[in-house]
Amino acid sequence: MRTGIVILPEHRWWIAEPKWRAAEEYGFHHAWTYDHLGWRTLVDGPWFGAVPTLTAAAMVTERIRLGTFVASPNFRHPVPFARELLALDDISDGRFTLGVGAGGEGYDTEVLGTTPPAQAERTARFGEFVELLDELLTKDRTTWRGEHYAAVDARSAPGGVQRPRMPFLVAANGPKALGIAARHGQGWVTTGPRTDDVDAWWRGVADLAERFTAAQRGTGRRVDRYLNLDSSPVYSLTSVETFRDAVGRAEELGFTDVVVHWPRHDGVYAGRESVLEELAADVLPALG
Repeated sequence: MRTGIVILPEHRWWIAEPKWRAAEEYGFHHAWTYDHLGWRTLVDGPWFGAVPTLTAAAMVTERIRLGTFVASPNFRHPVPFARELLALDDISDGRFTLGVGAGGEGYDTEVLGTTPPAQAERTARFGEFVELLDELLTKDRTTWRGEHYAAVDARSAPGGVQRPRMPFLVAANGPKALGIAARHGQGWVTTGPRTDDVDAWWRGVADLAERFTAAQRGTGRRVDRYLNLDSSPVYSLTSVETFRDAVGRAEELGFTDVVVHWPRHDGVYAGRESVLEELAADVLPALG
């Protein structure tokens, strides 16, 4: 079982830098940050861009994989975004994973003055977003046209450090998005269902895992499975015992990776950093 941690991009770098260094020192396999213009209850607080944050993180770490958790079409176009991704892949020396998702309603769409698309349109747009990024990151030149995006002779020199391209981690819960993950993802990540019932959440996660297995049939592809533990009604770093239990249940359901969030002082993901330190000392080494 591999473990990852999300460090929200809400701190000035002199505060954030030690967290990214510590994530590597603690033994996490991957570290992530959110790619939003503003996020839910934290929208009025400090918030920084994902790409420069990950670039800085790449400069102060050596081994840990880094990624977006997750980028979406809400405010990005694949052509300029591909250039930023190539730079991140280069600066991190091939340690970057592109996490992508369909995006939802909220500040990311409202701040641009546009009407959020309906679910069906959002999923269709997401399919094009992933397909075009795949083309841009694997070919020297790309001409492509869809309903939502287009590229005309887009260049991608010098190409990525990772070949044929950086791995994609595709967030998916619905049937069409699961199909996108099965076709294009090197990893699939789920948040499980929305519920306040912990047991119902785990049953929903089990159901999604079965659905993803069905979506994979016939593809001939191996896709790693990531679970966002903190989408559960119980924060995974409430205690070491809570984390151990969640990891065990995820492993039983066939997940290869779990992702948690760095404890915050209050509000969402509120917790104690002492729990994180205890995990690093006693739990993460045993997980390999």
